[in-house]
Amino acid sequence: MASAAMELSLLNPAAMHHHRGVSAKTSAGLPLARRSVVRFRVSASAATPAAPPKASGPKKRGKTEIQETLLTPRFYTTDFDEMERLFNAEINKQLNQAEFDALLQEFKTDYNQTHFVRNPEFKAAADKMDGPLRQIFVEFLERSCTAEFSGFLLYKELGRRLKKTNPVVAEIFSLMSRDEARHAGFLNKGLSDFNLALDLGFLTKARKYTFFKPKFIFYATYLSEKIGYWRYITIFRHLKANPEYQVYPIFKYFENWCQDENRHGDFFSALLKAQPQFLNDWKAKLWSRFFCLSVYVTMYLNDCQRTAFYEGIGLDTKEFDMHVIIEQGSSLLFWTSRTLNSRGSLTGWLRSTRRSLLSENLMKCP
Repeated sequence: MASAAMELSLLNPAAMHHHRGVSAKTSAGLPLARRSVVRFRVSASAATPAAPPKASGPKKRGKTEIQETLLTPRFYTTDFDEMERLFNAEINKQLNQAEFDALLQEFKTDYNQTHFVRNPEFKAAADKMDGPLRQIFVEFLERSCTAEFSGFLLYKELGRRLKKTNPVVAEIFSLMSRDEARHAGFLNKGLSDFNLALDLGFLTKARKYTFFKPKFIFYATYLSEKIGYWRYITIFRHLKANPEYQVYPIFKYFENWCQDENRHGDFFSALLKAQPQFLNDWKAKLWSRFFCLSVYVTMYLNDCQRTAFYEGIGLDTKEFDMHVIIEQGSSLLFWTSRTLNSRGSLTGWLRSTRRSLLSENLMKCP
């Protein structure tokens, strides 16, 4: 799920490390972080770090231990009554029920039913990590788990609320919530490799929910799911070409995992096409442009604050984001043809964004 993009202009991110120099390229043409920069270490043996004091079980991290910022993954709610009206076939004659029926069969197939199966590599890889690398991976797993669980909660409620209005669309939402729950559970299991866990039941009850109108849910989620596909497949291909950076086995699952993101994006594409008022008038075009820019900038800001993570898997953060935006732009449902369709225009956009939206300390980002 996307971060609350409309709050972006209030951001004041923390200072980050500066990284300069010409990046090397992988065999797949993706940027490698400069190898002479050493920010953390993976021990060569499988020995674990010094054991912490014994406890009755793994330490659990609930909501109270998650640092809330404007870029923290959020939980969302929406106008469910309006959602019911939008997907009422008697009211909305634009609904392409045949397309939704075909999508439902795709989701029922459940291609990844047996994909998310762990093995001993996970714990062994976690035990080899120490220092900043271990810390940044814990944050990666925590944020990713929270984001996936956010999607599960919203999709589950939409599946429940739309059962009578449009059973086919409702069942797709329920099956997407299945996917998100599977992803969140897999990530939370990853946290257990580091002797941590998120209390997802506590988060459900205690976390604040951000309200988005249905059309904003459509814009942000469509973009987030499609961007998620390109991020996952890019990381997977990079690490396949550069196995020396494969420091944790979760990335080996990204090739199939990203197909879940792609299917979710296809579904939201169908939802948007069934609601032409969200795409075709001048207000809709302005909103779609706003969300397109906001989601891209939010991704860029998030990644710039976590340069150490991307360097840890051998990627240059800025070049990675540029690659994702360019690839995503070529297949975007709305507004990309002139603004983000070339490396030159994208570089200019990034520069102008840094000048106009980002605070001075963000200028240290690569």
